[in-house]
Amino acid sequence: MNRQVVSFSCEGSMLLGTLDVGAASGAAGVLIVSGGNEIRSGAWGGQAGLAARLAHEGAPVFRFDRRGVGDSEGANLGFRSSAPDIAAAVAAFRAAAPHVRSVVALGNCDAASALMLHAAALPGIDGLVLCNPWTVDQDNETAPAHSPAALRRHYLRRLGDPRQWRRLLGGQVALGRLMGGLRQAAASSQGGSALAQAMQAGLAGYAGQVTILLAQGDRTAQLFASHWGADSRVIGHASASHSFADAQEWLAEQVLAALP
Repeated sequence: MNRQVVSFSCEGSMLLGTLDVGAASGAAGVLIVSGGNEIRSGAWGGQAGLAARLAHEGAPVFRFDRRGVGDSEGANLGFRSSAPDIAAAVAAFRAAAPHVRSVVALGNCDAASALMLHAAALPGIDGLVLCNPWTVDQDNETAPAHSPAALRRHYLRRLGDPRQWRRLLGGQVALGRLMGGLRQAAASSQGGSALAQAMQAGLAGYAGQVTILLAQGDRTAQLFASHWGADSRVIGHASASHSFADAQEWLAEQVLAALP
């Protein structure tokens, strides 16, 4: 397998990516978009390992650090503003591997959310594999990934517990955090996820093939399912790992199956 570092520009900032190409290299490639503030190798090298596995099967893989993350210059503007980074990475991928004729973008957590929000407006993305998409309106570095029902049960228990009221009156409870949790629980009870609605609207305008992979024991995936509803494009796995760390072979199989 050949692995090389590729530099490319995005709105005046220099970004770095990594291209993996196997001995037999097909015309369908995979663009891995990192979630959160994670660097392109992924947690514990998980994305690097997945890239090597896919490249060995004949699928060239390009992964990159968006602006302000890892080896890339610029300001980190978050996943909602990452469309220029993804577009620049697609162009860099196609330039570095000109034999690639179609590109499937793979994203986990808020990288999947970013692809849902922006894919319809991004050139050169022929398919999407979306893993455990993030649907909490807050940024995923700070917001709790609890399902709406779990949040309501949690706060109902606390409000019904005399000990919690004594702690509150005694100044032992962080009021800001409590009020934030109550607001989230109330919004959840009203079916509120503005992000999920924006993702649905964005995906509605996308014409390519879409595969949604959910780790059924993962809280982010459970929250997505509660906001999203029934969807024939969803494929579930019994894993509780947010990154499918215990199901890497299965993940690779699903990505390969999504290639045109």
